[in-house]
Amino acid sequence: MAFFKVEKLSISFGGLEALRDISFEIRKGEIYAIIGPNGAGKTTLFNCINGIYRADKGYIRYKDMEIQGKRPDQIARLGIARTFQNIELFSHMSTMENLMLGRHIFLKTGLFRGAFMWGKRSFAGREEASHRKKVEEIIDLLELQAVRNKFVGSLPYGTQKQVELGRALALEPELLLLDEPCAGMNSEEKQDMIFWIKDIQDTLGVTILLIEHDMKMVMDISERILVINFGRIITEGTPAEVQEHPEVLKAYLGEQDDVRGIA
Repeated sequence: MAFFKVEKLSISFGGLEALRDISFEIRKGEIYAIIGPNGAGKTTLFNCINGIYRADKGYIRYKDMEIQGKRPDQIARLGIARTFQNIELFSHMSTMENLMLGRHIFLKTGLFRGAFMWGKRSFAGREEASHRKKVEEIIDLLELQAVRNKFVGSLPYGTQKQVELGRALALEPELLLLDEPCAGMNSEEKQDMIFWIKDIQDTLGVTILLIEHDMKMVMDISERILVINFGRIITEGTPAEVQEHPEVLKAYLGEQDDVRGIA
C-alpha cells in the first residue's frame, strides 16, 4: 500500500490544460520534491491535493483512501497540512495565538461549554491547557520562544515563515505540504529552514512533499524529485538522476543556473 499516490491527475481552466496525467507515489517518511519552471503547475497540483481545486480526472489516494473531492477541512482532519507560497497568517495576533489556531480541528469546546464553563479546572480550561502544551512543543522545536507573545505582523519575514510552518505542524500532520518554504529568505534563514525540515522528518516522522525553486536546497534534502513543465511530467528520480536529465536542463535553461553540480 502506497502512503500517498497521485494517478493520472488532470485539470483545465477555461480550456487551458494546467495539469495532464500527473502520477507519482510518496513513501512514508521521505522528503519528496516537485520542481519546475514558473507556471509549470506545481501549486495547482498542491491545490488539488488539499481540496482547493477538484481535478477533472484522476485519483489522489492517501493511506489507500480516496481523497479527491473532499473539502480542505476534511483533508486536514485526515492528517494532511500545508503551508502557502504567500504567508497566510493573522498579522494582528501573536505567534502563540496563530499556532493555537492550528489546533482548531481538535477543539471540542462549543459555544455552550465556552460560555458557561470558566476556570482552569473546567472542560474548556483543561482543553486549552492541553493544546497550549502541544503548541509549546512546536515553539521549542522551531526556536520561537523569543517571539511567542509578539504580533506576527511585527516579525521579520523569515520568522513569519517559521510561524506558518509551526501552524501547519499544530495540525499534527502525517503528510506536510510545503509550498516554497524558502521563498524570499536570505542564505542564513534558508539554512535554518533546511535544518527544521530535516528535524521535522527525523524527530516527528512526518512525510514531506516539497515545492521549491532553490535547487541547491532541493538537491541537498530530497530523496526523490518529480520534475514537471507545462503541466506534464518531464522525469522523476534521485537528485543525481534529475540534475543530469537533458529535458530538465532544457526546461531550466535561461531561467536560472545549470542544475548540475549543485548537490
